[in-house]
Amino acid sequence: MAHLQLNKWQLSRRHLLRGLGTSIALPWLEAMASNTVTAPPKRSVFLYIPNGVNPLTWQIQQAGAGYEFTAPLKALERHRADITPISGLHHPNALGKHHNCDKVWLTGADVPSDGGIFRNSISADQLIAEAQRGDTRLPSLQMAIEGHSLAWSREGHRLPALRDPQMIFDQLFGKQAGPQSSYRGSVLDRVSDDTKRMFQRLGKKDQSRLDDYLTAVREVEVRATRTPDHQLFFDLLVLALRTDSTRVITCMIGSESHSSAVPEHGVMHNRHTLSHHHHDPLMMEQLTLADAFLIRQFSYFLDQLKTHKEHELPLLDSTQILWGSGMSYGHGHGNANLPIILAGGRALGYKHGTHVDFNLPNIGSYNLAYTEGHYRLCTRPIDSEARLSNLLLTMIQRVGVNAASFQDSVSVVKQVLA
Repeated sequence: MAHLQLNKWQLSRRHLLRGLGTSIALPWLEAMASNTVTAPPKRSVFLYIPNGVNPLTWQIQQAGAGYEFTAPLKALERHRADITPISGLHHPNALGKHHNCDKVWLTGADVPSDGGIFRNSISADQLIAEAQRGDTRLPSLQMAIEGHSLAWSREGHRLPALRDPQMIFDQLFGKQAGPQSSYRGSVLDRVSDDTKRMFQRLGKKDQSRLDDYLTAVREVEVRATRTPDHQLFFDLLVLALRTDSTRVITCMIGSESHSSAVPEHGVMHNRHTLSHHHHDPLMMEQLTLADAFLIRQFSYFLDQLKTHKEHELPLLDSTQILWGSGMSYGHGHGNANLPIILAGGRALGYKHGTHVDFNLPNIGSYNLAYTEGHYRLCTRPIDSEARLSNLLLTMIQRVGVNAASFQDSVSVVKQVLA
């Protein structure tokens, strides 16, 4: 029956619900499928946490499959088959130049050591966005829960980031300019007539999928008017991907200089303060709690991408995700051995399920009891060719960008490729 319905009415992937100065993009529906199988869109998401982690509780000690998740990473256990933690990566140009970690996380640019004029280069996300320009309504989306944008133009200018959930919602679900733009009701009320007409033409499976989507939009719309929380930003991010409004997203989860405490989760100080813990056991314990909180939010995001499908594939399979920081050991401003997790993108040619470690082949094993030695490892790279730019190049190539290198890359990261 669904196929008969499909033959009667074909929807464009860019079909919008319209009404009263508003247009709402739709999620993928069976009515959008064509008679020929097409590959799903190739999506990229970059998520940044500030000030590194507590490296003593973070560090995974076994390479390969069967590794044991450390305490702050436990929430990712259910996603083992879809993630690859990576140890030992660094940006050569940023070593010892900690105040620009977030600025060069996606560029790998050289940071003046004498405090001179800094000119950035194009970030990996924008290189991808250039190649995919025209495929979506928004070439890229820059978000920040706190802080600023991770994205830099080809001219080396930082692109602005949206921090207000209401502004992000409006960007996605389009209050258009004109006499109706001051209408204060729900965006769904404005398109209700068009929605009713569409429901009458959809099959039952698509009706259920559309109803689920519109419910999610309404819930996020209401929450966007309240005090924002981390999950709200991730829900907005998921909606942007579900509607194919954009295929390139960056989000700075916290500011390097000040990132809010999370007292409801036992984190009583901001992240910058915790990262400069002066080896106080209670402060270090709080930092581990903060790391675990951020990982739970990341795990929630992966849950949502697994739940929602396009072309009968989970969104996670068509979305490559980089999660991490430009610093590892905040107290000593160490920016080697960066905390990095690659996730998703099976349809882009990734394989997961292992811990890729560039340190162990050279050091044999970790000795976390020797704290000074491990802190030193987070300051001086063990493998000079284990570069974050290698992973960025891998991600750039996986979405079809014709690039032989990126910044100071020396190779792709073959360990994550199927």
